[in-house]
Amino acid sequence: MTALHDAVTPPPSPCINICRMDARSGLCEGCLRTIDEIAGWSTLDDAAKRAVWDAIETRHAEWVAQRFASQGEKQ
Repeated sequence: MTALHDAVTPPPSPCINICRMDARSGLCEGCLRTIDEIAGWSTLDDAAKRAVWDAIETRHAEWVAQRFASQGEKQ
């Protein structure tokens, strides 16, 4: 089990200090959170923070897939 899914360890903040909101996606370019997820982070319980991390992982996987798909179109 990773620290992100450990029931004992509180989830760390996903912030990596690249704080720019992408107008098209509505996500932070650094951590892939929505503005509501960022604003509410400090008030979320650990389960909700883990849910945000799960959403980030899904968004990242989708971003990678789209990037590779668009690279294939260019070739």
